[in-house]
Amino acid sequence: MAEQDPQTRSIRLQAERSPHKEHAVPVFVTSSFVFDDAEEMRAAFADEIERPIYSRFSNPNVREFVDRMCVLEGAESGFAMASGMAAVFGTFGALCSAGDHIVSCRAVFGATHTLFTKILPRFGITHTYVDVDDTDSWAKALRKNSRLLYVETPTNPGIDVVDLAWLGEFARAHELILVVDNCLATPVISRPIGYGADLSLHSGTKYIDGQGRVVGGVVVGKRKLIDDIYWFCRNTGPALSPFNAWLLSRSLETLELRMERHSENALELARRLEARADVEDVMYPLLPSHPRYEIAKQQMRWGGGILAFKAAGGIEQGRRFLDRLRMCSLTANLGDTRTIATHPASTTHARMSEEERLAVGITPGLVRISVGLESAADIVADIEQALDRSK
Repeated sequence: MAEQDPQTRSIRLQAERSPHKEHAVPVFVTSSFVFDDAEEMRAAFADEIERPIYSRFSNPNVREFVDRMCVLEGAESGFAMASGMAAVFGTFGALCSAGDHIVSCRAVFGATHTLFTKILPRFGITHTYVDVDDTDSWAKALRKNSRLLYVETPTNPGIDVVDLAWLGEFARAHELILVVDNCLATPVISRPIGYGADLSLHSGTKYIDGQGRVVGGVVVGKRKLIDDIYWFCRNTGPALSPFNAWLLSRSLETLELRMERHSENALELARRLEARADVEDVMYPLLPSHPRYEIAKQQMRWGGGILAFKAAGGIEQGRRFLDRLRMCSLTANLGDTRTIATHPASTTHARMSEEERLAVGITPGLVRISVGLESAADIVADIEQALDRSK
C-alpha cells in the first residue's frame, strides 16, 4: 500500500482512547494521572516510559494535537503552549542564553517586535533586523555570537515572502538555528522544514483553530531542539489546556479544506482590488504583481487567506473604509471563518514607531484583510461598497 498523504495520516492519528473506545478522543480534563504502582511512577518521572504525568507538560489531548502537527509539518517532535507568543518566547528562552544574538527579518508581528526590543535585552539577548529580500544583509548582520535566525513568511501584515530554500542553505552554512513562523501559511500550504528550517511555529489561535474560539501555540521540528524547549517550558509553565488542545486537534481535520477556500476567496478579492484606481499596492503572494511571486509559487501550494492594500487617501480614508464595512468584522484576530479587516498602524503594530512601521511597509493607510469562508461575491461586495463610500 502506498504511503498515505500527511493530511490522511493526521486525520487518522489519535491519542489512546478510554476503555469506552470512543470514535473521537474525549477531553482529558484532569491536572494529573494515576499510576498502577511505585515502579511505574518512578519510570515515568525518569523518562524511561512515555505516559501522561501532569497536564502542565503531558496530557493526551495535547499529545494528539502535537503529533498531528508533526505529521503535517514533517517534523520529528513538537511541544504545544498556551499561545502563539508563548511558543515564540518559549523557543527563544529555551535556545538562547545571555550574550547570544538573533538575526530576524524586519517585518515581524508587533508583540514579537516588543519581545526583541524590550524583553529579550533584559536577559542579555540581542538582535539585528534585516530586509527579507536583501540577501547580502543577512551575512552582514552576523556576529560571532549569532545563534538563531528568525523569519515570518508570509510576513504580517505586509505579506512579504521569504526565500526559504536560500535561507535554509544560509543557516546550514553558518551553523545557525533557523526558526520559521509558519502561522499565515500553515503546513498545508508551506512546510518550512522541507527547506531546511530547524523549527516551525504557529499561533494555533489563527488558522489552526480557524473559528476564533481558543488561544494556543505550538512549535515543531528537530527532536534535540524540541527537547530543550520541552525542558524550558515544563519548568516555566506556559501550558496549553486540554480543552483547547482538543479543539485545535479537531480543527486540524478540516485545515486543508479551509485553507483552499480561504486562498480561493483571497485571490479573487486581490484581483478585484488590484483593478481599482482608489487602491494602491495590493499585496498577495500569488498575484503576479507581488515582488516575490516566483518564490511564492515555488514554496506555497496556495496563496493563503491574508492580503493587504493601501487606501489611496492615507490614514483617514483607511479608517473611513473600516467604519463603512457592513459584513466584515473589526477585530484583532485573523484566520477566522469570518472575514476580518484591521488597520495595523493603529492596532497590532501601534507600539512600533512610525519609522519602524514604514521600514516594513506599514504605511498609515495600510489595511489588512483576513479573508474568510463566506461567499467570495459577498466578501468582494462588502469591501467594494465600503471603498466606494469612503471616498
